Amino acid sequence: MTGRLRPPAGKDEGTPRAARQEARQEELLRAATEVFFTSGFAGASVDEIIAKVGGSKRTIYSYFGNKEQLFATVVREIVRNAMGPLAEADFVQADLEATLRGVGLRYLGVIMSPEALHLYRTVVGEGSRFPDLARVFFDAGPGRTGANLARVLEEKGGEWGIAAGDPKRLADHFLGLIRDDLHLQVVLGLRPPPTPAEARAAVDSAVRMFVNGARGPGATRAPSGGRG
Repeated sequence: MTGRLRPPAGKDEGTPRAARQEARQEELLRAATEVFFTSGFAGASVDEIIAKVGGSKRTIYSYFGNKEQLFATVVREIVRNAMGPLAEADFVQADLEATLRGVGLRYLGVIMSPEALHLYRTVVGEGSRFPDLARVFFDAGPGRTGANLARVLEEKGGEWGIAAGDPKRLADHFLGLIRDDLHLQVVLGLRPPPTPAEARAAVDSAVRMFVNGARGPGATRAPSGGRG
C-alpha cells in the first residue's frame, strides 16, 4: 500500500502519548485494510484484525467506534492515498493531444494501481450498504478527473478546435475510452494490469479516437498559443 494511513485526530494530538496512539491506530488501520480487502465487509471480523496486531475490541472501538466506522475510515484513507495523484495533476499542456495524453496516462495509472483495484472491488461489493463511501470513491476518482478535464475543455475548446458540445460529457467520453474493457478485465482478474507500453498504446488509441470525434469532420485547429 502506498501513502500513509491517517487515523482520526484526538485531543492529545502533538504529545508523546498522542504519537503512540497514532502509531497504534495506523497499525490497526493497516491490519483492517488487509482484512477488509481480503474478506469484504461482511466476511471480515474484528477478531481477525486483532489476531494480526494484538489488542482488544475495546481498543478498536475506542478509536473507530464500531466495525462500520472502521471500514469507512479505511475506505476514505485509501481513497485519499490512491486517488491523490489525480488532485495534483497539471491538466493543461501545450495542445489538446498532449493534455489528453497526460490526463489519460495519469488516470489509467491510478485506476490500475493495486490500491485502487482493491478499493474498486470493495466499494462495488459494499456500495449498497455504504452509499456515502461509494460517492466518496467516485468523487475522488472519475468525478474529480472528469470535472477537471471538463473545465479545461471548456476554457481551451475554441483554441483547440473542439466542436461545440457539453464539456462534461466530452470529458466523461474520454475517460470511458481510457477505461475501455481493459479496466473491467483487470478488475475481474481476467488479465494483469497493463505494462507501461500497453498503457501508452491504450492511451494513444483513446486520444486519437477522441480527437477525431471531438473536432468533428473538416474541423481545423486554431493556431496554438502555447500554455495558458
